[in-house]
Amino acid sequence: MPNPKWRHSKRRKRARRTHYKSEAPNVSTCKTTGEQHLFHHAYMVEGDLYYRGQVLVPGKQRADAEA
Repeated sequence: MPNPKWRHSKRRKRARRTHYKSEAPNVSTCKTTGEQHLFHHAYMVEGDLYYRGQVLVPGKQRADAEA
């Protein structure tokens, strides 16, 4: 594997790395629950698993809620 023949300065290295930026994640608000979540990701609200405003997996019922 070839190695660099000359050392690059800090300025040159940093100038190259200025384009490596992290982007802020896209956040959406659910119309059903009002929770904020990442686009195209399922999210939990009070034990229920939601995706696109619909319950995918219902949560377990609490003992105090039944009484």
